Amino acid sequence: MTASSPRPRTAAAAALAALVCAAAAGAAPAAAGPTAAPAAVRPVEGADGGAVAGAQAAPPLPLGPAALREVRTSQRLQPGVVRTSVVRGAPDPSLRWTVEVAVPDAASPDPDAPATAIAPRDDARATAARLRAAGLDARAERVVRPATADTPGGTLGWRVRVGATRDRAAADALAAAVAAAGARGSVVWTGWDGDRGDRGPWRLEVLTVDPRTFRGSLTATYGPDLERRETTSDLARSAGATAAVNGGFFVLDPAAGAPGDPAGVGAYGRGLVSEPVGERPALVLREDARRTAVERLGWRGSVQGPGGRALRLDGVDRVPGLVRNCGGLDDLPTTAPLHDGTCTDADEVVAFTAAFGATTPGGPGVEVVLDRRGRVRAVLAERGTALRPGWTSLQGTGASAAALRGLARPGAALRLRTLLRDDDGKRFPLQPGTSVVNGGPELVRDGRLHVTPARDGMERPDDPSFAYGWAVKRNPRTFAGVDRQGRTVLVTADGRSTGSLGLSLTETARVARALGLVDAVNLDGGGSTTAVVRGEVVNRPSDAAGERPVGDAVLVLPRRRG
Repeated sequence: MTASSPRPRTAAAAALAALVCAAAAGAAPAAAGPTAAPAAVRPVEGADGGAVAGAQAAPPLPLGPAALREVRTSQRLQPGVVRTSVVRGAPDPSLRWTVEVAVPDAASPDPDAPATAIAPRDDARATAARLRAAGLDARAERVVRPATADTPGGTLGWRVRVGATRDRAAADALAAAVAAAGARGSVVWTGWDGDRGDRGPWRLEVLTVDPRTFRGSLTATYGPDLERRETTSDLARSAGATAAVNGGFFVLDPAAGAPGDPAGVGAYGRGLVSEPVGERPALVLREDARRTAVERLGWRGSVQGPGGRALRLDGVDRVPGLVRNCGGLDDLPTTAPLHDGTCTDADEVVAFTAAFGATTPGGPGVEVVLDRRGRVRAVLAERGTALRPGWTSLQGTGASAAALRGLARPGAALRLRTLLRDDDGKRFPLQPGTSVVNGGPELVRDGRLHVTPARDGMERPDDPSFAYGWAVKRNPRTFAGVDRQGRTVLVTADGRSTGSLGLSLTETARVARALGLVDAVNLDGGGSTTAVVRGEVVNRPSDAAGERPVGDAVLVLPRRRG
């Protein structure tokens, strides 16, 4: 991606005319070969009419054969902010629709054990043989995963597939035949497997914010409150944002907490409103777009009462007892991060602010309401109340309810303390205007590939199907980071379609590094992946229903907030 200072309209027009001629001359796909083809860079007019893309070729993205055609179109959205749309490759005639079969676990003593996509070789072969006996073209395929910073590469397991066709309707008919044979299957495009020889296409949106010329605000928001979800475009329009991408992981299922609540650390310019999951990485933003960073943040919280008595704080602005993505204190079944898992803790003290929602969560336990000065204004026998602006509350459950009740005498002053620490154990202060968006795993550290799915809970030793679907296969992805020039880079990659294959986790890291990021983190992806420019969605979200409501979003605002 290249950028230059604005040129006069005549120069922009000349460059654009030259581009049209070059595009017409080079419309045919590049021939395959050992030499990487440079990306074609299309200069287009910026907001002030100036061309923003330089004439030099950009290094191509490391997706598919090196000689694939790649076109980048850049547009300046406001001073210091450039949008670059990338299209790499073209529809690949070798790709097919196929039916991926769920394989029963023959080793499990539980007859109701769920079938999985990845199974031991013998189980996969037995399932394939049974389907062939039913007249279906079934096969068992070995699945190989690449190595990362904390997981070895090699055979992940085996999958079973039936048929191969360019016709989606024919694939649907195959899936019905698989069901008639007593198995379960889903129709998938082989381009989503992650094979390095695939020819695309891939579609990405890249937002680059240069602090040297940026005069707006770079921030994150969750909308009116934490417990409700909003679409990225709604969040962007409400704030008058020039551009936005979706943010971190969040609670989706009410059985896992309050839908929309961040499933990891969250701060949005005014202090901590969601505690970290273990020490998973997060994107740290400042309003002036300077010192953007990827940080691993842990935390400690306490409630201090009269006479030096204190209680441990378990969480902030979340439903007590439910910890999405785990990684909390005394969680069951694990205190380690467990992505897309929900842990429980029967004995908790959780702090609430008015940011959570109209009312705090209801249920058995105790709730202590504090005024702006931290003095106890009410001790409620059950949880659930409305908070005045600036007031806070503490909820206690299980054994912690009695302990909290004993600490909170009416009129007493309680002090809530939360402390974030970075990966080196140093205190990480939350300055006004700082946003922290949860993510994981890391992708790039100090300019080197550094993908950490095991540390960040995306690996389940007893469930290889999770890693297969989440990391090995291609999906829509959102990721972010900072380059050597100190520019913040926000990226979305469309997926789960034949029009854009998506990225595997290791491909995401390689693309981040190819875009110049020296530190990068994965954000929420899949159906959440959304890019917005001037209030309009400019990518293609993968959910059948359209744009997904999310927990938070990263915004680029046109003006500095006062």
